[in-house]
Amino acid sequence: MRKIIPDDWKRRLDHLRLDLDARFDSSLFSTLKGARELYERFSTFMDGFYVGGWKRWTFIEPLSEAATMGLGGLIVLLALAVPAFRETADEDWLKKSDLAVTFLDRYGNPIGSRGIKHNDSIPLEDFPDNLIKATLATEDRRFYEHFGIDVSGTLRALVTNAQAGGVRQGGSSITQQLAKNLFLTNERTIERKINEAFLAIWLETRLTKNEILKLYLDRAYMGGGTFGVDGAAHFYFNKSVRDINLAEAAMLAGLFKAPTKFAPHINLPAARARANVVLDNLVDAGFMTEGQVFGARRNPAFAVDRRDENSPNYYLDYAFDEMRKLVDTFPKSYTERVFVVRTAIDMHVQHAADEAIENQLRQFGRDYHATQAATVVSDLDGGIRAMVGGRDYGASQFNRATDAYRQPGSSFKPYVYTTALLNGYTPNSTVIDGPVCIGNWCPQNYGHSYSGKVTLTQAITHSINVVPVKLSIALGGKGGPKAGRAMIVAVARRFGITAPLPDTPSLPIGADEVTVIEHAVAYATFPNKGKAVTPHAVLEVRTGAGDLVWRWDRDGPKPRQAIPASVAADMAGMMSHVVSEGTARRAALDGIPTAGKTGTTNAYRDAWFVGYTGNFTCAVWYGNDDYSPTNRMTGGSLPAQTWHDIMVAAHEGVEIKELAGVGMGEKLPRPEGAMAAAGAAQKQAEVKPGPPPVLTKRGADILVQVEKMLDDAARDAAKGAEKTSATELKTGKPLSSSALAFPDSFAAATPREAASVPRKN
Repeated sequence: MRKIIPDDWKRRLDHLRLDLDARFDSSLFSTLKGARELYERFSTFMDGFYVGGWKRWTFIEPLSEAATMGLGGLIVLLALAVPAFRETADEDWLKKSDLAVTFLDRYGNPIGSRGIKHNDSIPLEDFPDNLIKATLATEDRRFYEHFGIDVSGTLRALVTNAQAGGVRQGGSSITQQLAKNLFLTNERTIERKINEAFLAIWLETRLTKNEILKLYLDRAYMGGGTFGVDGAAHFYFNKSVRDINLAEAAMLAGLFKAPTKFAPHINLPAARARANVVLDNLVDAGFMTEGQVFGARRNPAFAVDRRDENSPNYYLDYAFDEMRKLVDTFPKSYTERVFVVRTAIDMHVQHAADEAIENQLRQFGRDYHATQAATVVSDLDGGIRAMVGGRDYGASQFNRATDAYRQPGSSFKPYVYTTALLNGYTPNSTVIDGPVCIGNWCPQNYGHSYSGKVTLTQAITHSINVVPVKLSIALGGKGGPKAGRAMIVAVARRFGITAPLPDTPSLPIGADEVTVIEHAVAYATFPNKGKAVTPHAVLEVRTGAGDLVWRWDRDGPKPRQAIPASVAADMAGMMSHVVSEGTARRAALDGIPTAGKTGTTNAYRDAWFVGYTGNFTCAVWYGNDDYSPTNRMTGGSLPAQTWHDIMVAAHEGVEIKELAGVGMGEKLPRPEGAMAAAGAAQKQAEVKPGPPPVLTKRGADILVQVEKMLDDAARDAAKGAEKTSATELKTGKPLSSSALAFPDSFAAATPREAASVPRKN
């Protein structure tokens, strides 16, 4: 066999390998030897610094441990500071909260303003000395001494609060409060307090003390929708901050702690009591003597009475938040901060909504144990015509129309039926209304009864609970109920619902929470021929000089086809039966095509009616902030009646549009009898919701007495005692009329039995 590699080459390769191995071993040995010698030299050098005995344990070891712990603490501080410093990444941080917006209604009439103006129109030196001293004495006496965090003040507050067993004294410096106003929210968490501390130190390195104080006085919320002391002075005292006296300065300085609680136009006695505390602080801090504040104590400030002003504050808050988000989309180079914004609000509809909710709560709120309500009226392109976020803005600025998540109950079912129509069902498709269970959960209908075979139209008209659950099971097919519910959620998303909607077996009957505004505008998809729209308040944005910046019809999101027009028309036809012959008869409008759905949740905690016409959509919610049950309020009672009253006003002077799937609507029947014979041109008397149909023991006794009277009257009739029997029958008339006003009442149940019966709508 021939050799491939000659023997001479093999010897050379062996020699080469031996040479490389020797060189590697020699280099490694030399390197390690050099490193050892270097280490020995270093050790010899360091031995000269050796400290032993008591000196080592007294000085060296503690210092070493302190250095180690300090390095670890520094690393932890840097890790904690990262989230805080992310808030300052925006180079425009000083201007991002300084919008000054004047709002107009849809017709161009001023309706209010929001925001602040960050400028030097009122320099700090022009602020009254009394106001500066009152603010420092109350909020941060050592403001000009600390580095952004008042350590001694914080410790003092902790001790005071611990002794009092609650929060009695705040420990945040003015710089910390400014950091919160500029970058953070009002949530009470440890994370927020840590971020607040780091940002306060950061602000102290960027701004002077006077600049920080000026920003604080300009940016702080002062109640009544105002920001800054100058805006507050104009709102509460109708004067510039330059002109306020000591009593007014003390009242303004008292607002920093709790502007809503101490707002003088809401609670003047509380505002004056707080101002007196501020005067005490001035004396305690040594800024003034008792003699100097005596006049302010004897002559407290008076606030301008604004109780009769009907500014749409909930709407303005929502529009201002929308405007802030809109400005964030403008180019970074755009520095304008003063705007005039035309909104979609119709003040006639807004006043009608305010009045309808207040009237219903004042008249029936106590009977129903309901304290709050919210409503949103929208046109079919998503423009918000009216918004009520609560009964009294002065008492609570929380907007229940935009920020409260509540269970919609049966008003969620239209999304379920829409999903069914998208998957082969028709309004006349039948489903067996009978017992069904998903795991251990078995939904029940109103009255624990079943109707057998029903069409989808009949099921939604009478708000049957079993049918939507069975539809969710059938839609899921082999994937099971979970897959069916996922399809329902996907359809709701197409309508514009962005609420979380977690997967639960009871999702098809409205167990997941939504907001009023999303629910209202999502329903606009039905009269809009299947096109979903985005809720918005802003129609047009101009600069203070009148230059057009942004316009909804040009720059806003366009409608999107969520469902076919034929499905939307079928749903409108089905939902119109809810108003004409179902659970929402009180919502019927004379001559106007109407459709919608009622909703009532477990223990009657929430009552809804969401409906629409060819012109508008509107959602109405009633309930309590603490989630306590109402007194058997259903969606067909106050919500439907409120919806009716609002929509009557909304359609005044408006061309009535046809509702696809329903037509042009029908005239409601006129009352018969003597009034009709006389030709009285009055509308049919509206059935107002009366007190809840709770049958008390006394009521049951009266019914027994009435029954006996009827028997006696029948026996006496043959003897000519008709006059007497008629008098006795009159005794039972009030109870009878109450029962007639509530045909779906639990008239035969005791209060305990009635509470266990599922809701019909």
